[in-house]
Amino acid sequence: MRKVIAAINMTLDGYCDHTAITPDEEIHQHYADLLSSGDIILYGRITYQLMEYWPTVVKDPTGNKAMDDFAVIMDRLPKVVFSKTLKSIDWESAELADRSLEETVSTLRQQPGRNILVGSRSVILQLLKLNLVDEFQLCVHPVVAGSGLPLFENVTGGLAFKLLKTKSFGSGAVVFYYLPVR
Repeated sequence: MRKVIAAINMTLDGYCDHTAITPDEEIHQHYADLLSSGDIILYGRITYQLMEYWPTVVKDPTGNKAMDDFAVIMDRLPKVVFSKTLKSIDWESAELADRSLEETVSTLRQQPGRNILVGSRSVILQLLKLNLVDEFQLCVHPVVAGSGLPLFENVTGGLAFKLLKTKSFGSGAVVFYYLPVR
């Protein structure tokens, strides 16, 4: 059975705000490696629309090798987008989900292949509630945003995790690898 890996960046004060963090080469390489471990990534509308930046980098590289390599991997990786408002998608490697999140993930898990990646706050929260996350990777950046979307907003009933390992970066960011405790 394929593994569902939920991975997200957040600030020290618990917010998911991509504008509050500045990923360096080491962080881009980390996420390029993670993307290479999967063969599909699931997004909600908001994160998907943020990720639409990467095809522009493929067309007009920045000159930053880690960022440009990440862009190529991101551009090629198949994406499924869960949205109630988007009617169409232009990114060639993306498609709108035509089934529920639970149905989609349950079907994908039964198919042969590599990891199923999840990189969207809203989708991660839904999958955690459905007990469909096999590994949770939380990258905490040494920044205080002060406001934004809290990662665990409206979580009821509590969630427990077992720490598997950590990975530290020169920037001070740390990835915590967790197994959800069921």
